[in-house]
Amino acid sequence: MKKPKVIRTITLSLSLGALIGAIDSPLNISKVSTPVSYSTPGMVGFGAVPSAPMPQITPTSVVIGAATTHSGAGEWYATANGQVITTGDANSYGDLSQTALNSPIIAFVPTPDQRGYWMAASDGAVYAFGDAKNYGDLSQTKLNGPIVAMLSTPSGGGYWLVATDGGVFTFGDARFYGSMGGQHLNAAVVGAGATPSGLGYWLAASDGGVFTFGDAPFYGSMGGQSLNAQVMAMAPTSDGKGYWLVANDGGVFTFGDARFYGSLGSALPNTPISSIIPSPNNLGYWLLSPDSFKYSFSTIANERTFSNSSAIVAAAQSQVGPVTSGGFCNPYGPCEEWCALFSSWVWNRGGVPSVSDGFTGDLYNWAATHTNVISGTSTPAAGDIAFYGTSPANTATSVHAGVVVQVWPDGSIITVEGDSGPGPDGYLGVTINGPFQAGRSTEVNGDPIYGYGEPQ
Repeated sequence: MKKPKVIRTITLSLSLGALIGAIDSPLNISKVSTPVSYSTPGMVGFGAVPSAPMPQITPTSVVIGAATTHSGAGEWYATANGQVITTGDANSYGDLSQTALNSPIIAFVPTPDQRGYWMAASDGAVYAFGDAKNYGDLSQTKLNGPIVAMLSTPSGGGYWLVATDGGVFTFGDARFYGSMGGQHLNAAVVGAGATPSGLGYWLAASDGGVFTFGDAPFYGSMGGQSLNAQVMAMAPTSDGKGYWLVANDGGVFTFGDARFYGSLGSALPNTPISSIIPSPNNLGYWLLSPDSFKYSFSTIANERTFSNSSAIVAAAQSQVGPVTSGGFCNPYGPCEEWCALFSSWVWNRGGVPSVSDGFTGDLYNWAATHTNVISGTSTPAAGDIAFYGTSPANTATSVHAGVVVQVWPDGSIITVEGDSGPGPDGYLGVTINGPFQAGRSTEVNGDPIYGYGEPQ
């Protein structure tokens, strides 16, 4: 779902007693127990769009996609484990929450008449509900990059799947007009949009680059320009004469006849945003804010767990949101870069009572001595701590850490991470990262995962 802020942590001489004392002090315990939520709803509207109420059902995995009904009086929310939650006049046609998935769901697409929908997983599997028909998928195909987007044709008689390397795959009446597959990209493809005619499409990369195919015109891009946060998605206007790009910090960029109705890019703390959903009349849009939901991350089928995994995951998910007011002061330890302090606190609350200090490398070495560690190429368990970088040797090689909360059979993971928000003020928050394939962490996060600390 996002690129975590890369943190250069420093070694501390904080004792376990001091760490627990800092956590349990009257000043900090209220912040830790009841962290401030992001001020946005799950879908924040701009322009002439109705408000989107938060769903009453608790998501069991991170929300990866949303759509509004034609009337604007209802919403669908889809999660990475295939749960579909509806509000207002949006109808449910079933979901995958009880299905064992090999890979996480990454796309949710209603049919043109909205009497059904598709969901696509990162391994290219496609699932159809209601009047949506399955025209084939890529679940048995070896891909050069995971699937990141799905588009319906105007008739609903087919769809495109788009991969992170720019590959485009067609099914049903969807036609192939070209792709970026096999070509050099400065950044991974993260989103796509189809023209109203269905005779072309756009691809968008995380650096803001836009690529056009078929009858899709080029109206401009953010490629080559400095961005505070990576681009997460794109959406064309209903007439196909323009498009929006949205960044992880809520910044919105307009091209062609796409109008600017506002953004969250200048709001502090930056609310992590994953996609933009235009209104049918182009008079506004919603920004999807996955971290604004309250979660209860469930166990994925065949997921490896420990006896304290559920307690660790619960502690991590309870903290998502802004938790600091400025600088690097945080409720988990001293005023400094605090991704390791957060991970230590989560383990402590989950029943691992003896964790080390605030440098990620020291935390890894403590786990190697007192619990267990596995390599970055191994499949982690829920409750593990993921260590980013190349080794625990020093602050240049061990740069960030986060707590694993869900793991799929293909190695895709979701983490909850402290000191990791989007934009220049990332030190303010605890954020959700993923789902992403752990083996492709460099592409997604800027650094590989060199190992995992296991709580047992």
